[in-house]
Amino acid sequence: MTDTDLASLRQTYAQATLLEADVLPQAVPQFRRWLDEALAAQVPEPSALTLATVDAATGQPSQRVVLLKGLPDDAGFLFFTNYASRKGQELAGQPLAALNFFWPALERQVRVEGRVEKADPQVSTAYFQSRPLGSQLGAWASPQSAVIGSRQELEQREQAVEARFAGQNPLPRPDNWGGYVLRPTRVEFWQGRPSRLHDRLVYELQADGSWQISRLAP
Repeated sequence: MTDTDLASLRQTYAQATLLEADVLPQAVPQFRRWLDEALAAQVPEPSALTLATVDAATGQPSQRVVLLKGLPDDAGFLFFTNYASRKGQELAGQPLAALNFFWPALERQVRVEGRVEKADPQVSTAYFQSRPLGSQLGAWASPQSAVIGSRQELEQREQAVEARFAGQNPLPRPDNWGGYVLRPTRVEFWQGRPSRLHDRLVYELQADGSWQISRLAP
């Protein structure tokens, strides 16, 4: 595909509207409503999100796709990872992050910004032990984000972990694996509209815990 072909790609958005009168006053309940609609529409991987973090020393941002695993108390976004991974190290140095959900089948996007904290250890253990055994073994075997010599080395690490925990299921949760909760301070809902005049409503957290809703130009 040429640059000209890329530049000519067009998609007309006309499925729905996003009006102030139609949304909930709280940001996370409104997100839950949209997530439920994505699930009902059988959108592929509706819980997939892009997580952006920043290296506190260099200012270099990085991003990757992870899966949303909960909306605790309708006040946060829960995901799990290896604490020693690149994102874990960056969150340790700078506990601010951004999330992006994109559901093209519904012509919708949600952008979330906020502060990140580690989830309660009991929550992390309960989720870890609910995973398939292979996923538990993989979490023990993989030094996530670290350089390794070969695929064979990774498979050998998995075999060693499998032998160590032979007959056990569930496994104990590794100390370096668990959850994070992003507590949002800003959430933007985007609905595609014709002529690129999209609807954008942003929720901004106020000092009293309420949310101010504003319309942004597309």
